[in-house]
Amino acid sequence: MDDPQIVLVREPLGNLATFALGERALERVRIESDDLAKRILRLRAARGEIGIRFGDDTRLRDGDVVYADASHVVAVCVDADDVLVARPRSIAQALAVAHALGNRHLPMQIDGDALVVRYDRLVELLLGELETPFTREARTLAVPFRHADAPHAHA
Repeated sequence: MDDPQIVLVREPLGNLATFALGERALERVRIESDDLAKRILRLRAARGEIGIRFGDDTRLRDGDVVYADASHVVAVCVDADDVLVARPRSIAQALAVAHALGNRHLPMQIDGDALVVRYDRLVELLLGELETPFTREARTLAVPFRHADAPHAHA
């Protein structure tokens, strides 16, 4: 990887959770959670550039190894997102929050009994108005926030 050409990666070599690192130096290249949805991506590592070009079904995950040689391993590290984690006290409250977020076309994730949305001051105010317990957290997301592609019209 010391030459000026871009190393092309068509699939991860593994994940740090199970990858045999051994005595090799580990470099973590930071990406945003939105990058997890991309099939094509260019990463800048200390020793050069890495081009990601995955097939339709392959996506990056936090800790994926994208380069390895005898002395060096490069893995992606997903930056934490600034999120609001709402914990509705009832199904009715959860429905009210989900409905309000849907009306604003905001992507949301469900994590157990919690609703997770990207931080927004207006959403923070909304959760307060709905008397829904919430916390503001920095979370590393396994799956990026995605807008649903569901065109519709408002009457």
